[in-house]
Amino acid sequence: MRLHCMRLQLCLQGYCLRDMMKIKIFTFNLFYENTYLLHDETKECVIIDPGCSNAEEYGELKQYIDKEGLTPVRLLNTHSHIDHIFGNRYVADTYSLKLEAHEKETDHIKNADSYAAMFGMPSPNTPKIEKYIVEGDVITFGTTSLEVLFAPGHSPGHVVFYNREQKVIIGGDVLFKESIGRTDLPGGDFNTLIQSIQTKLFTLDDDITVYPGHGMPTTIGYEKQYNPFIQEAVS
Repeated sequence: MRLHCMRLQLCLQGYCLRDMMKIKIFTFNLFYENTYLLHDETKECVIIDPGCSNAEEYGELKQYIDKEGLTPVRLLNTHSHIDHIFGNRYVADTYSLKLEAHEKETDHIKNADSYAAMFGMPSPNTPKIEKYIVEGDVITFGTTSLEVLFAPGHSPGHVVFYNREQKVIIGGDVLFKESIGRTDLPGGDFNTLIQSIQTKLFTLDDDITVYPGHGMPTTIGYEKQYNPFIQEAVS
C-alpha cells in the first residue's frame, strides 16, 4: 500500500517511477571519490567525474553499464582535480565520448600528471576538454535534463549539475554534509566558495538533495542549518 501511494503521488507530480532519473554511485580510488552514473528509461546515461583508477574499478563501472544495457552518451567533469578524472581516458576511449567541462579547468587537465606524481599515483593520461560547458547550459540525455550552475571556489571552473524535476544536484566538491570543499589547492579560494554556496545552492529549495564528490548525500536545508563552515562565514 505504501509503495502504491508513493507511485500515485509521483505520477500526480508529473512523472512516474519508470520515467525517473536513476542515480548510481561508485566510490573509487584512494581518495574515496564518488563517481556518478545517471540514466533513465531510455537507457541513455551520462558519467560524471569518473574516478576509476585501475582495471578492477574500470570493470566495476563497465559491468554495471553492461548489466543495465546502458548507452553512455556524455562524459562530464564537475571539476578536474585528479581524484575526479582518473577514469576520463578509459570512459572516453571505451565509449567514444568527448570530455565536457568548464574552460577554467584546462590548467588542471594539463597539469594532471604532475599532480598525480605528487601523490605517488600513476598518470591519469586524461584527454583534453573537447567541449566547454558554462552556466545556463542544459545537458540532455534520454528524457532527462541537467542544468549547469557555475560554482567556483574549490576549483576555478567548478560546475554542478541540477535536475530540477527530481530536486537533485550532482555537486562535486562544493558542499558536503556539514563541510565544504577544501580551498588550499591551486585555484581555490575560500571567499569565492562561500559565495558560490550562498548564491548558487542556498537560493534553491531546502528539500533538494546534494550528491557530493565524497561522502554521503545531504540536503540544502540541512546544510543551511547545521553546516559549521557556513555559519562561521556569515557570523
